[in-house]
Amino acid sequence: MTTVHNLGFPRIGAKRELKFALESYWKGEASRDQLKALGAQLRQRHWQNQQDLDFVPVGDFAFYDQVLDMSFTLGNLPERVRDFHGDALDNYFRVARGRSAQSTEHAACCGGVAAGEMTKWFDTNYHYIVPEFAADTTFKLDASRLVEQLAEARAQGVRAKPVIVGPVTYLALGKAKDDSDKLALLSRLLPVYADLLTTLAAQGVEWVQIDEPVLVTELAPEWQDAFRTAYAALARGPVKLLLATYFGQLQENLSLVAELPVQGVHLDAINARQEVAALIAKLPAGRVVSLGVINGRNIWKTDLDGVLDWLEPVAKQLGERLWIAPSCSLLHVPVDLNSEQKLDADVKSWLAFALQKLDELKVLAVALRQGRDAAKDALSANRAAIEARRNSPRVHNPAVKAAVDKITRVLGERQNAYGVRAPKQSALLKLPAFPTTTIGSFPQTAEIRHARSQFKAGALDATGYKQVMQAEIERSVREQEALGLDVLVHGEAERNDMVEYFGEQLQGYAFSQFGWVQSYGSRCVKPPILFGDISRPNAMTVEWIQYAQSLTAKPMKGMLTGPVTILNWSFVRDDQPRSVSCYQLALAIREEVLDLERAGISVIQIDEAALREGLPLRRAQWQEYLDWAVESFRITANGVRDETQIHTHMCYSEFNDIIKSIADMDADVITIETSRSDMELLDAFDNFKYPNEIGPGVYDIHSPNIPTQDHIVQLMRKAAERIPQERLWVNPDCGLKTRQWAEVIPALTNMVAAAKTLRGQ
Repeated sequence: MTTVHNLGFPRIGAKRELKFALESYWKGEASRDQLKALGAQLRQRHWQNQQDLDFVPVGDFAFYDQVLDMSFTLGNLPERVRDFHGDALDNYFRVARGRSAQSTEHAACCGGVAAGEMTKWFDTNYHYIVPEFAADTTFKLDASRLVEQLAEARAQGVRAKPVIVGPVTYLALGKAKDDSDKLALLSRLLPVYADLLTTLAAQGVEWVQIDEPVLVTELAPEWQDAFRTAYAALARGPVKLLLATYFGQLQENLSLVAELPVQGVHLDAINARQEVAALIAKLPAGRVVSLGVINGRNIWKTDLDGVLDWLEPVAKQLGERLWIAPSCSLLHVPVDLNSEQKLDADVKSWLAFALQKLDELKVLAVALRQGRDAAKDALSANRAAIEARRNSPRVHNPAVKAAVDKITRVLGERQNAYGVRAPKQSALLKLPAFPTTTIGSFPQTAEIRHARSQFKAGALDATGYKQVMQAEIERSVREQEALGLDVLVHGEAERNDMVEYFGEQLQGYAFSQFGWVQSYGSRCVKPPILFGDISRPNAMTVEWIQYAQSLTAKPMKGMLTGPVTILNWSFVRDDQPRSVSCYQLALAIREEVLDLERAGISVIQIDEAALREGLPLRRAQWQEYLDWAVESFRITANGVRDETQIHTHMCYSEFNDIIKSIADMDADVITIETSRSDMELLDAFDNFKYPNEIGPGVYDIHSPNIPTQDHIVQLMRKAAERIPQERLWVNPDCGLKTRQWAEVIPALTNMVAAAKTLRGQ
């Protein structure tokens, strides 16, 4: 009998209950006990959703991030939070976001600390808190979180499979703060993992899912040896280990995985379908083979007939050794498609969210165990949906395909090189040294959210909505003028999301009401659904930007999201190459860029926040991606005159290994995140002379902490050691949408004052 299991479930709740509970707790409006009770309720509900599975994941729930959870399980806390009072949850949030709850309990003694560095989880849009190491790092087990959740699951009758991050991946994801060798810590780490497995066995656990996704990346020989060392030590433990890999192919690591002394291996059969036979052939007899046969990262229905065609022979070969599951944790997809009552009916019929993906697994299990006739109704309905999508005229637009076929390299070329453009832009904009700007968005106030809600509900007409948005835009402009910023933004009051806003105005997109997924902590995003060929019927931003420019004599930036980021932050169609979809987006956004220029906007920012996260996990495949990603940006940006200054913004982009491609984008100004890393990201510029202008972020907008003027000056001095000061800008790390005005004003006041100090020096 085939075993059916899951690797992880979305933790935020179908109605984003976790988000709202966290934010209420952080504001001091809810107690710690209330937050913990909500967490227990969500776990109970999610286990109920998975009750028909043979094994249910436990430990995949986190109040912020599963990697941060693992750091606390291993007792690896940064030294800066060790002396604070309060329970473990207080320190947990201090590492995650710089402080715990805003309450009288912590007001006097526990102000802000430096939040942990945050970066993307492999090639997803999920962010994790980076573990911190030093040569003297020690580890001490605290299994209380897992033990408590196992007790809850046991009381609910759940057949639990605890989920933990494996030791080698944990070390690989972390950062040595003193440049010591992370692998040297493995010998200290493994006894704690061994104790953890013993503790779990004492709770009646049979199987433990130990996630090692770093195995789908290229590993140096010493890291491959680390796997051998680690699992030789852990093999002596009293539980069975399911080694889980996902997001890619094993390739040269396949033989390594096959030799590790674990009782089972999970392979992502969506990305590594061609490796299934090789892995089975190499694994020792009796080893469990778990295959990820449902895509855990996208929302399209699975072609169940197609899966059964190749899976049935595997099931016959393996018998009860075969387990099936989604390819990865369902953390990356929304919870329940049945919540969608307004989604386009055709598109909805093509989709599957987390609960529907589990239903697909059950259909496959019935077909494998009892034959396809036992699941004929479900298979017939699935077949009809797959065929309807494949043949839909709404998916295919011949005119768009023809426009992509006509793309030539000339379309991505500026009229002149940066050295010619820069003096023209300087003469037009007349900016001071160390010019200041922000990344685009300002706080989404209660007034903005209320107006948007009323507008969507029909309680506010278009004229009334426009008036409210214009009032908020004017507020943003006046605040920036009062602060003394040099290049202004309109604040993006009218935008619900930097991708969804554009997708709503492009042909080929559909939108859910409740298709939320977690990006980090309480931050959730609702990716638009790219289902067909893309075109732009009308201008999308011009009216708003023109209005904002009419309020000030200072330069106003036109704000756009770039094609690569729109692609990477959407649920993308899987019936054509991603590069083709990206070129379609590039042509559409290019039209908007040219319309902004014609409207008199002389500074245009095209955000490519997600450029890096689209990189394939293997370096050997990077150049192909970078070629079409950079070309897509250039097509979008480079139809303008020399005098028009093009900016781009990138989040959490470690540039050392792709700096040449970033330079090839040929943006006049790039702004990047550097504050959490204390300008470490600028190491890329030590050996590469970046030719254009750059704004290294000096204000960590993901934390409520307010940077001081002196701190910003120090960061900019570090930047000036690598980049000529005449090409430096001063700006926050990212947009200010998630912050409050009470935080933003003093932070930007300090930022502007720091720029004036730098000019004076």
